[in-house]
Amino acid sequence: MKGMKTRPLGKSGLNVSEISFGCWTMGGLNWVNGTPNGWANVDEDEVTRAVKVALDAGVNHFDNADVYGNGRAEQMLRRVLDRLGVQSESVIIATKVGHFPGTAAHAYEPAHIRHQCEQSLINLGRDHIDLYYFHHGSFGDRLEEAAATMHSLVREGKVRFVGQSAYSFEDFARAVPVVKPVVLQSRAHALNDEFIRAGSPLQALMEEHELSFVAFSPLAQGLLLDKFDPTNPPQFEEGDYRKGRADFEPANFERLKPKLAKLKERFGDSVEALAAVALQYVLAHPHVCCVIPGFRNDRQAACNVAADQLTLSSDDVNFIRQTLQTDS
Repeated sequence: MKGMKTRPLGKSGLNVSEISFGCWTMGGLNWVNGTPNGWANVDEDEVTRAVKVALDAGVNHFDNADVYGNGRAEQMLRRVLDRLGVQSESVIIATKVGHFPGTAAHAYEPAHIRHQCEQSLINLGRDHIDLYYFHHGSFGDRLEEAAATMHSLVREGKVRFVGQSAYSFEDFARAVPVVKPVVLQSRAHALNDEFIRAGSPLQALMEEHELSFVAFSPLAQGLLLDKFDPTNPPQFEEGDYRKGRADFEPANFERLKPKLAKLKERFGDSVEALAAVALQYVLAHPHVCCVIPGFRNDRQAACNVAADQLTLSSDDVNFIRQTLQTDS
């Protein structure tokens, strides 16, 4: 593998590639309790070629979850690594529990956490999970018992390190002192960097607890790539969570176009250039250890890893923020 730059994963002692890969797309179309929760279906041969591109470039960290295809993404990652002749233990694999309740009343019931951990180990073909996240911060009254269960799994050797994913500062602030994660995960991209900007409440929390941050959706799910035509908007299938979302309506594409045009003037007009700018924008922020863009094929994978070659100046970062986050 090539020498892609790496950063420490909190206090874990692990170093992850700055550009790591998220596996949500591998789950395909999906529903959870009747709600669309997936992406358009993928071709496993194309995914295999994409993962090879990633590994050849030095990507060493893949982020998964039990809810991605309700197990299908974990199973596919195992098959793909097997097809490529890659020992699973040679890469860092993260997965999550929390959004797929199965038959439990709540996904953070201790018995369900244990069941999902065992199933994820089977799906991934491993005897341990490198990094196991709580997938959201809505614990209800189960926070203490859920955290205790997770740390029991660590003591038993089934989990190496614990992570916490959430979607609000309040949920992070409540969970971190109890869960004691090594890393936090949430969305972060050039349209919305509320969690990673210097001086934000979450930055102070990460500083206090010596945490790092894994950024999902660094490409804003493709919105930052100027790939959607407002005059011919995409038609998403049932089971694709983007269907009906305001972010993927023509009005939003139209609003973004002039802003993205300014980025193209400064950095280049190719998809690769826009992807590099988006990924490096997030990596330029404090405590971010990696971004986890999704992928469907080898071209997207190559686009992701090529961003490793770009460096943004502080002026570049300010220009991107001002361009994308200012109404005009």
